[in-house]
Amino acid sequence: MTETLGSFSLMLRRALGDRLDPDAVSFNEIFDPDGVMEFPFAYADLPRRIEGREALAAHLSMLATLITFDRMSEPTIIETSDPQTVVLEFEGFGRGIATGEPYEQRYVSIIRTRNGRIVHYKDYWNPLAVLSALRGAEEVAKLTGSEVRHG
Repeated sequence: MTETLGSFSLMLRRALGDRLDPDAVSFNEIFDPDGVMEFPFAYADLPRRIEGREALAAHLSMLATLITFDRMSEPTIIETSDPQTVVLEFEGFGRGIATGEPYEQRYVSIIRTRNGRIVHYKDYWNPLAVLSALRGAEEVAKLTGSEVRHG
């Protein structure tokens, strides 16, 4: 997960550019100590809102025990009328640790910065792709009555 977070941090640095403090390198450093991360489509087992850098670090450590990330795509960057807010579209690829099932996820992230740090990060993703990686595609197909599509 450290390597993935490193590449994730690098992707964010490139995408957010001068919105971020140039001395902030790691994900923890670019996230404001009081920042908020939201996951509107999270299913019941995962939090929908995390407040603060320390809580986010704990959450990411927990995720590292569930999914291993192999790589992420380059983001599509969508500028907004607010110079401190940007929308990113990108993909993440990996595997569920317990199942070995592929994890192929598309993300749309709305990120707001202030004083060189991320203060709000709203992350939209497909919960079925997470469930498939964690519990297996067959189990998710049984729950939904259909074939799982990744991303």
